[in-house]
Amino acid sequence: MSTSVRNVIAWILQIILAILFIKSGFDKLSNLPQTVGFFGSMGLPGWMAYLVGGGELLGGIGLLIPQTVRLAASGLIIIMIGALVMHATKIPGGLAGGAFAGALLLGLIIVLLLRRPNRGLVA
Repeated sequence: MSTSVRNVIAWILQIILAILFIKSGFDKLSNLPQTVGFFGSMGLPGWMAYLVGGGELLGGIGLLIPQTVRLAASGLIIIMIGALVMHATKIPGGLAGGAFAGALLLGLIIVLLLRRPNRGLVA
């Protein structure tokens, strides 16, 4: 795949993911009492709601800044792995209910791979 095609695909994916994560983080932080209550119902401490909401918001913004894409994607991958674990163990509906979280995780992994440093071709 050429570098320019790889770059276009990465940017499209980054923009889509950024919109989704910025909205999700904003929604969590805008409704903190409900978010804290939801996290508490899963046996998580309330401060995790702040951490996850803030991480999603900042990570979404980070996906739009070339210098922070890999760091943002890595942090969001950690959050999405946590979301999948919660879907598998605590949230009714199981992993089937976490399919969207799985799709986001896959998108983040693809961004991370597309944005890996180019070390040249090895023969």
